[in-house]
Amino acid sequence: MANTENAGSTADVPPVRYRVSGMDCAKDAAQIERAAQAAGVAPGDVKVSAATHIMTLTAPEVRLPDIEKAVAVTGYGFDRIEGDEDIPPNPAHQDPAYRRALWIVVILNVGYGVLEMIGGFISGSQAVKADALDFIGDGAITFLGLLAIGWSLAWRARSALIQGIFLGLLGLGVLGTTIVRVFEQTTPDAGLMGLLGMIALVVNVVSVLPLLRFRKGDANMRAVWLFSRNDAIGNAAVVIAAGLVAWLGSAWPDLIVAFGIAGLFLHSAWAIIRDARGDLKATA
Repeated sequence: MANTENAGSTADVPPVRYRVSGMDCAKDAAQIERAAQAAGVAPGDVKVSAATHIMTLTAPEVRLPDIEKAVAVTGYGFDRIEGDEDIPPNPAHQDPAYRRALWIVVILNVGYGVLEMIGGFISGSQAVKADALDFIGDGAITFLGLLAIGWSLAWRARSALIQGIFLGLLGLGVLGTTIVRVFEQTTPDAGLMGLLGMIALVVNVVSVLPLLRFRKGDANMRAVWLFSRNDAIGNAAVVIAAGLVAWLGSAWPDLIVAFGIAGLFLHSAWAIIRDARGDLKATA
């Protein structure tokens, strides 16, 4: 258990911000927070945002070197932001090739998402519909992230908040419609379902290819690549579910995948909204 008895009062201590490089998700943020708490920082005095990759730390200046050493053990990079300066934009974000890669992701995701949604209704597959929403959501979020390049911390946090709310609404929509389908138990067209899933997998692979050269960039760049890669795994799940539907003659594999996608939406939305609200409070 972290020892916070000797941390002292931080009521009059101004917070210090660090730009964190190398983290990709809320799990990474929690790991960093635990490392700081193990060094004696009270839970309420350290906040790591998975949305904007900022660590806000409230601790006496004399203790910062020890805390910095403790969090550095996690393997992530920490660059202190001096005074009221905002985070300098990462030069790689200004790379025209990176912007073009993001535009490819946006166009492919939104374009195929619309087509897959139509196919989902034709096939009667809830998993395909959920996957289509995933495509459309990823495209919209990537577009918003593209617009946010170079924005201030506060506006990036607002952008993240919008992303989180959007994901949450998608998750609730998928969850609600899937629950309805549980009671209807209509077996989808496994052949069309599998075909759409395989095409979705190809589209995601094509989306990933332009991002490969950026997968070792900063956390934001790696996150976009990881999201596309994880989506490809989800597409494979749809294909497998289609095979199980054909084999078992049951709608349950289709519904289980749809529930899984809904859960992923809601989990991601919760983490993004939580972090974005924290960042907005920090910049108020």
